[in-house]
Amino acid sequence: MVEIELRCSCSLHVVRPLQKRGNTVLLCVILHLGIDVSSYSDIIWIDLQWRFCVDKHQQSKDSVFFRDGKRRIDFILSYVDDRDGERKQERRKEYEANLQKAGLELETEDQSESDDGKTYYVKIHTPWDVLATYADVLKIKVPFKANDIPAHKDIPMNWLFTPFRLPNHIMNPEPDYFTSPFNKEKIDFFLIDDKETFFPPSVRNRIVYYILARCAYHKEDSDDKNKKGIKRLLNNGTYGAAFPLHDSRYWKASRDPNSESERFSLYKHWARFFSFFKEQPLNLIRKYYGEKIGIYFAWLGFYTEMLFFAAVVGLICFLYGLFTFDDNIWSKEICSEEIGGNIIMCPLCDKTCGYWKLNSTCNSSWQSHMFDNVGTVFFAIFMGIWVTLFLEFWKRRQARLEYEWDLVDFEEEQQQLQLRPEYEIKCTSRRLNPVTQEMEPYFPVKSQCARTFLSGATVIFWISLIIACIIGVIAYRLAVYAAFASIMKDSPTNNIQMVGSLITPQLATSVTASCINFVIIMILNVMYERVAIWITDMEIPKTHLEYENKLTVKMFLFQFVNYYSSCFYVAFFKGKFVGRPGDYIYMFGWSKLRNEECDPGGCLIELTTQLVIVMAGKQVWGNIQEALVPWLLNWWGSRKARSHPESLYSRWEQDHDLQNFSHLGLFYEYLEMVIQFGFITLFVASFPLAPLLALLNNIIEVRVDAWKFTTQFRRPVAAKAHSIGAWQEILNGVAVFSVVTNAFIVAFTSDMIPRLVYMYAYSPGNDLSMKGYINNSLSVFNISGFSDDNRPDDGESPEWFNSSVITTCRYRDYRYPPGHEKQYTHTMQFWHILAAKLAFIIIMEHVVFMVKFFVAWMIPDVPAEVKARVKRERYLIQEYLHNYEVENLKIQLSHRNDDCSSNPVDYPDISRREVLSECL
Repeated sequence: MVEIELRCSCSLHVVRPLQKRGNTVLLCVILHLGIDVSSYSDIIWIDLQWRFCVDKHQQSKDSVFFRDGKRRIDFILSYVDDRDGERKQERRKEYEANLQKAGLELETEDQSESDDGKTYYVKIHTPWDVLATYADVLKIKVPFKANDIPAHKDIPMNWLFTPFRLPNHIMNPEPDYFTSPFNKEKIDFFLIDDKETFFPPSVRNRIVYYILARCAYHKEDSDDKNKKGIKRLLNNGTYGAAFPLHDSRYWKASRDPNSESERFSLYKHWARFFSFFKEQPLNLIRKYYGEKIGIYFAWLGFYTEMLFFAAVVGLICFLYGLFTFDDNIWSKEICSEEIGGNIIMCPLCDKTCGYWKLNSTCNSSWQSHMFDNVGTVFFAIFMGIWVTLFLEFWKRRQARLEYEWDLVDFEEEQQQLQLRPEYEIKCTSRRLNPVTQEMEPYFPVKSQCARTFLSGATVIFWISLIIACIIGVIAYRLAVYAAFASIMKDSPTNNIQMVGSLITPQLATSVTASCINFVIIMILNVMYERVAIWITDMEIPKTHLEYENKLTVKMFLFQFVNYYSSCFYVAFFKGKFVGRPGDYIYMFGWSKLRNEECDPGGCLIELTTQLVIVMAGKQVWGNIQEALVPWLLNWWGSRKARSHPESLYSRWEQDHDLQNFSHLGLFYEYLEMVIQFGFITLFVASFPLAPLLALLNNIIEVRVDAWKFTTQFRRPVAAKAHSIGAWQEILNGVAVFSVVTNAFIVAFTSDMIPRLVYMYAYSPGNDLSMKGYINNSLSVFNISGFSDDNRPDDGESPEWFNSSVITTCRYRDYRYPPGHEKQYTHTMQFWHILAAKLAFIIIMEHVVFMVKFFVAWMIPDVPAEVKARVKRERYLIQEYLHNYEVENLKIQLSHRNDDCSSNPVDYPDISRREVLSECL
């Protein structure tokens, strides 16, 4: 053990021995005194505050630069050198050599410098000539002239929005420029002040990843040309991780003046939950994370803003149902002893269910009225129009972002320039491109068709598996209902205070079945995600965009059936095919499981219960997965390093301890929100509060996602995207389908249409009244008509039931009574109601669709201002390029005239580095 006394400029400190971290003392005493500590058995640690101990010549390791403090770290590769990993060492050696041939500069941090003493870190810097070459290849747009179009006019009463605004330097971190695709041969055409900062870090790491994904790790004379790309090296364990660096710690700005500390700004103004009422700094998000993540947060924020209007209207409709209890005549009839107390209802299941009085469903009737009222119809029509406005206004917002973020012509570039490395490697065939007249990789049609067929068959199999699980849940509902009815026949739950009277066999069956269904949904999700990725990889899509679109369609089809099938069953099948007393319909026809009837209060309240459990359960589970799990993993992984001084806990180690953000991470974020969008549109007629729940969830979701991206994940590789991709078409499809589902819910699931038909056509007297509706809506059955298989067992019926006195029971339907010449056949009122339901569906669909198409026609997809700016930019590009070429020509001519020898001018060949792409 060695003790060293060091007198700094301000105070005296003593070096004390601590745990071993490496073979180097990283503080100023070593630099000044030149002490060799390699011979000491215990490595010393200078425990001084950073502002006193770090010499001005010694760089802090919490930095984004090489050891020289000048070259920026654009990417990090990490690995653990296994003793038996000779093949991995060979791969790394060849790969890093090829990276250097491609022009990248590497610097390796030895394992002795790492926190665990095992991990090597390879730092990658991209010099200017490589950046310029690949910026030219990828057609990255860069500024050439300041934007001269006047800014937006001030919004009236703009001061009202001041509390929601962020500082201008956060909202607009960069000036507004006209941009043009970069051209390496016309460097002086662009506004280049400093080559080191001209390309922002997000563009730099995107270029580096483009090279890493295509660089080979085989020897030049090797026959295996498929050994390419960082992805394969990560999969086979050659490297443990590959990621760009965050520019600072998230809770405080970097001490390095050359570091932008944009991560700190994002955390301070965006990722904190108490900023939930503030606008999002979309331009800063785009600058730091890239356009693809920026588009996601722009869409999520816009969706949340639009949900506010739907939530307000839905809350008003719910309050309307709550405050119109006194006008609910049919519920009063059900609850009254004179009417509901004297109506004896038929058993709801065979043998184990007894007869029951209608007034026992008093509570469920009142609950149903809160959601099944005139306001429900209005809200269903409103949501059909709202979803159109949301999609149309999002198109305008997206068009504005496309222009502001230089994505106007990106789709064509995406197809031509961003071929997936896996596609280039596995496509051994080449063919002539009729446009470029160059050879390009392609996949044979026969092989592609076979892979597509296998993929489709796999998806169909898994969807069939979901349907089988749903049938199993239905069988559970049918089987346990009788058990619950038998157990609860003496109403033991009535002894429970407050909620005892609300617990019925129907509610118990519905809640338990919904919970089981939710668990099945979660399990199938985990299993199918792996299958969907596997079959999409098997199809070998050509571009990243095509890959994501294929995976999106597969996952959404599965999730659509998985999440919504139980709701569709309750809404459109339950209680619709039950038959009648004495002639019931059974599941599969031959089983003893009788098709279940709706809750006495109606199927709408059961649909509401199902919707709340699945929707709320998914949101809670999703937030736990998104926030809590990464935090726990990061907390556990960095538990040892948290005590290290900042100057010794390197920036690459800090980021290495974070969770990796996979290339499908954003896909799952979209999927979660689109599934939620389906819940609030497809079944909103049954639960007007669904948009309010979604709004509250999304307010939290925005900040949870921001916190997660900023604090819990490594910095993702920047990627471009001009839109939300295939999700746009999925949203359009859901929007159209939601009009149909809500029309059917109002017509067939709720009791709105039967009540209106009774009030206008069958109510007694001349006044439009609902008096007598309950008695009118129930048919009569003679108890003697029950077979032994249907009749309740002895002791199952309540004590008040006397078969010698009570000879009939009632059931929900419109049929002729016993003794009538058409007994037990449907009455004319049944057909009138059916005709009214079909008429309502047709009228509602046509009205909503007409309004939707009219609104879509009235609202242009691209604002006029954006069109003008695009035209202005294209005009300026042509004008400036023309002037630039003319000026160059004048300079060449003047040089030629000054040449006295009159010799022809020789233009030397400019050496260019090899571009790592077989397709370009």
